[in-house]
Amino acid sequence: MKENYSAGLNRRDAEFEQGLRPRKFGDFVGQKKVKDRLELSIQAALERKDVLDHVLLSGPPGLGKTTLAYILADAMGVNIKSTSGPIIDKPADLAGLLTSMEQGDVVFIDEIHRMQKSVEEYLYAAMEDYVIDIMIDQGPNARSVRLNLPRFTLVGATTRSGLLSSPLRSRFGLSCRLDYYHADDLKHILKRSADILKVEVDEGGVVEIAGRSRGTPRIANNLLRRVRDYAEIKAGNKIIKAVADKALEMLDIDKFGLDDMDKRILAAIVHKFGGGPVGVNSLAVSVGEEPDTIEEVYEPYLIQEGYLKRTPQGRLATELCYQRLGLRPPHSQESLL
Repeated sequence: MKENYSAGLNRRDAEFEQGLRPRKFGDFVGQKKVKDRLELSIQAALERKDVLDHVLLSGPPGLGKTTLAYILADAMGVNIKSTSGPIIDKPADLAGLLTSMEQGDVVFIDEIHRMQKSVEEYLYAAMEDYVIDIMIDQGPNARSVRLNLPRFTLVGATTRSGLLSSPLRSRFGLSCRLDYYHADDLKHILKRSADILKVEVDEGGVVEIAGRSRGTPRIANNLLRRVRDYAEIKAGNKIIKAVADKALEMLDIDKFGLDDMDKRILAAIVHKFGGGPVGVNSLAVSVGEEPDTIEEVYEPYLIQEGYLKRTPQGRLATELCYQRLGLRPPHSQESLL
């Protein structure tokens, strides 16, 4: 299992992420229902000496989908090959990946909803019948050759499961959704990460960082790294509540976990669009961000925490949004809420 599973991060961040990722289910904190389901399926497959069913992992970014893919491959005692949906832009790429596997291996496809339609259709037969048809030559001499594949497990990860086609979704035997973490789980994750990083942190410091981590382990670990830098230079390498508070304040992350872009989004809806409703494309232009990034990275947390409301007409600021901005909702807005 030597594949790089930190696609999208630079080399230094990838090494940091890899060092903090748990390797076994026992070290993976939170997501109890998902863990129990996966462990049961793995144990049953091992007892039958069978291949694990295809697994779909969905949920917002940074919750542990990639980590779980590597953990389940390790638990099954097999190799794992990792790739990303946007990278596989033609069927030949997929054929090369699938034909290089051994019996029982895991293929992990991150952001699987972003695969090309033509590539996705190749997956149907591969997942169901463990065969793949490839075209040889072109024109009148073109012919189809069927290749048998070793039985394998496909683990797909997606931040937007609604964009998966029904035929693809139905071919996953096990579907698990990861939800945002509770503060207590994030505290355990931060303590473990601090031990690995050899950083001294007290309970107050852990609570402060966990409370501003948006329920996401990846954000919690990244904030820990930034607070560690601050503590090394200005606080004798010890993270207490006051140190964490100053470091996070310097990063423009308030006590509710809202960063600069969150506040820009909320302020744009309130000040530029009268509280909404406003479409995501207009909102994206107003804050200088991509619509997909707003929908996948920022919106889920803002909606879950009650700052935004998504309606058929567009995004609408809630009463809590006005309170966080120190404003009072207009009468017309109060009637909509």
